[in-house]
Amino acid sequence: MEEIKIVKIGGGIIDNENELNKFIEQFSKIKTPKILVHGGGKLATKFANQLHIEVQMIEGRRITNKENLELITMVYAGKINKNIVALLQKNNSNAIGFTGADGNTIISVKRPITSIDYGFVGDIEYVDIATLELLLEQEITPVFCAITHDNNGQLLNTNADTIAAELAAAFAKKYETSLYYCFDKKGVLEDVNDEESVIEQITTEQYQQLIQEKIIANGMLPKLNNSFYAVNQNVNKVCIGKPAMLFNTTEKYTTIQK
Repeated sequence: MEEIKIVKIGGGIIDNENELNKFIEQFSKIKTPKILVHGGGKLATKFANQLHIEVQMIEGRRITNKENLELITMVYAGKINKNIVALLQKNNSNAIGFTGADGNTIISVKRPITSIDYGFVGDIEYVDIATLELLLEQEITPVFCAITHDNNGQLLNTNADTIAAELAAAFAKKYETSLYYCFDKKGVLEDVNDEESVIEQITTEQYQQLIQEKIIANGMLPKLNNSFYAVNQNVNKVCIGKPAMLFNTTEKYTTIQK
């Protein structure tokens, strides 16, 4: 079975020009078929503040009204996505930028209003990997931003960690799939103030305990929920940590297991 790597990078890497350049240089050297997924919430929040657009977050997730959707579409699918594609081309790694609308790859539905109205936020319903397989066969790397669509003309803000997990789950049906969540910490930390307190392995049972003890909260919750979703969809390997874990076997990081 052919191997594929799905790699998601967060705002801490995207916002640091040196770190992003270093990451892209290393990522370009990965020989196996690969897909890159990026967030960009920090940069979107920065632009929103400059434009006096209110930003609301609930449990690590962005409330997306029409004004915010227009902004994040420009930032995610425009500025960040095209910058990453250009850097990959600079490093001789052919790439194409994607939203879920491109190639009709990821179809979502607008999240229903319950006690919270998330606005134009999409929950993924379907992933079609056919177009992506054609590109990967030609050694072209798809680069996904955190935008999907509802197949009825509406773009939707969709958590980038979720996009990475759903892509990994879709590929896991045919490929040996590894999912890497890369951000600016060495992994899931037992003590947020101690960079070395990496929890190197988390099972479902341990995860529930860590939530109860409030060791895991806020922005880390969606990442871990998506990680456990992925392993339960037969994704071969799910890792959380600094980008170095992709290239350096001595690097500490967190692995997720059933």
